[in-house]
Amino acid sequence: MIELRNFTKRYGEFSAVENLTFKIEPGELFGFIGPNGAGKSTTIRFLVTLLQATSGEGFVNGFSVARNPMDVRRSIGYMPDAFGVYDGMKVWEFLDFFATAYQIPLARRKSVINDVMELLDIGAKRNEQVSSLSRGMTQRLCLAKTLVHDPPVLILDEPTSGLDPRARLEIKALLRELRSMGKTILIASHILTELADCCTSIGILERGKLLLHGPIDEVYRRIQRNRRVEVRFLAEQERGLALLRKQPGFVDLQIDGPKVVAEIAADEQQLAGLADEMIREGVRFHSFADLDPTLEDVFMLVTKGAVN
Repeated sequence: MIELRNFTKRYGEFSAVENLTFKIEPGELFGFIGPNGAGKSTTIRFLVTLLQATSGEGFVNGFSVARNPMDVRRSIGYMPDAFGVYDGMKVWEFLDFFATAYQIPLARRKSVINDVMELLDIGAKRNEQVSSLSRGMTQRLCLAKTLVHDPPVLILDEPTSGLDPRARLEIKALLRELRSMGKTILIASHILTELADCCTSIGILERGKLLLHGPIDEVYRRIQRNRRVEVRFLAEQERGLALLRKQPGFVDLQIDGPKVVAEIAADEQQLAGLADEMIREGVRFHSFADLDPTLEDVFMLVTKGAVN
């Protein structure tokens, strides 16, 4: 649904993005990760036909960004990182304006507006002035206007920026619901915790270069040099600690009361054997868990050059 082939954007001698290549399959929720200034917004502006490439190609929903810009625009719902609203309008008028811009027939316009207001849970604000809305409601309204023409692809640049924790959770829930409806979604963010539990795939960008991309589980496996095992002991903790330390692949140990996190170079079979050995030795534990890496782990390792 979204594909970049050697996309490059230069401003004089400065290269904002260099030879960017990746593909997002239909139905994916792709997390585009990188610090401010990494080139995320530049890439997005190209994909939504607001910026010309220095070189390279882009495709959205099968259409060339350069050769078929109007088809691309009909295929996407775009929410920029900084957006404006028309303060003199009511909520329904704002949505009606965009529905008209997308040439939705008058006979269908009312039902379309009602549908997106119901989906975004802003129906109660229908007749309120846009200027009176909270930041969270304004964010919902701008997401609603990206959906009025029912695009198959959503491109969202920092959609949770400036929101309180509750509003962020609500937006993430909406993203999951939109994906369940068949939408392909690219969401850019520099806040890793925003993406960890909702993305199916990720790409990490730094200084205009793509360092790593792919399905999130595959990315986790690639960076997981050692396993991090969390054990919560009930009895015989010292004996359990001794067993952890004598493991052939033992690297490190962090102790926080009855909770212990051990870093061990081991596979699943070895970890299962370790748990069995503890039980045989009379060590009792409440839980024994192989911890997944976090997006923060991935980002720090990748940007340090740990993954090639």
